[in-house]
Amino acid sequence: MSELYIRVAEDENEEPMEIPSEDDGTVLLSSVAAQFPGACGLRYRNPESQCMRGVRLLEGVLHAPENDWGNLVYVVNYPKGEADNKRKMEEIDAASAVKIKRGFQKTSDLIVLGLPWKTTEQDLKDYFTTFGEVIMVQVKRDAKTGNSKGFGFVRFTDYETQTKVIAQRHMIDGRWCDCKLPNSKACPDEPMRSRKIFVGRCTEDMTTDELRQYFMQYGEVTDVFIPKPFRAFAFVTFADDQVAQALCGEDLIIKGVSVHISNAEPKHNNIHQLFPQFPGGSASLAAMFARSQYQFPSSHV
Repeated sequence: MSELYIRVAEDENEEPMEIPSEDDGTVLLSSVAAQFPGACGLRYRNPESQCMRGVRLLEGVLHAPENDWGNLVYVVNYPKGEADNKRKMEEIDAASAVKIKRGFQKTSDLIVLGLPWKTTEQDLKDYFTTFGEVIMVQVKRDAKTGNSKGFGFVRFTDYETQTKVIAQRHMIDGRWCDCKLPNSKACPDEPMRSRKIFVGRCTEDMTTDELRQYFMQYGEVTDVFIPKPFRAFAFVTFADDQVAQALCGEDLIIKGVSVHISNAEPKHNNIHQLFPQFPGGSASLAAMFARSQYQFPSSHV
């Protein structure tokens, strides 16, 4: 009998993959498991009764129903515990993604740099209302003199409006001004917001490309760093600090493994306490982080 391929899918509603049969028309369970790790058998829907039927498995070999695989789509069977686990992880992952995506769609205070000294809060509101609904405006002033410090803040109702405002320069009272998220030293009165996250509980088979692809679903990723030698954690940097902040505190499923996301904040004084097992001691770890230009997490998970 010439080699043929049978169509196998993880679920009836998913696109099937073709799995090769053996010379005698049987299919090895190992061939199925190579494409669907953890598979323990196959089932199919009987065209007449519309009931699901199991494919006969004998010593690791799957036998065609009535000696003919036909043009059916066969669905992968998993051990009950693994199937429940897999479904639960997918549900958790989906719920986390929805929660996070909603989180970083919230607007935040934007800093307006380069304001003319004469600009008032009403002037700011009148200008930015042309883009969308404004929740708050503020001009920062010297506590003693009451004079403007040359910058202020604005907050919008819609995230789309915020994105549009950040993407361009603004002519306010005859002067070009910049509007951005307060995540730089340009505003000493506001705390810095990190664009980096600390990814704990990583496994050694996770690559920088895989982490980049996974986190791109939340926002633009500018850098991924995995220390060498491997220490079970990584750093991911986003273009938008709101994305990073929204992810902090989340447990996400990557390649079937639960990883914990936390802030990447400087904790140089606690290096040895955080990573006592690091070969070469805290000095070696500090040197590694200095070379990578990454910061330390607030907690090692």
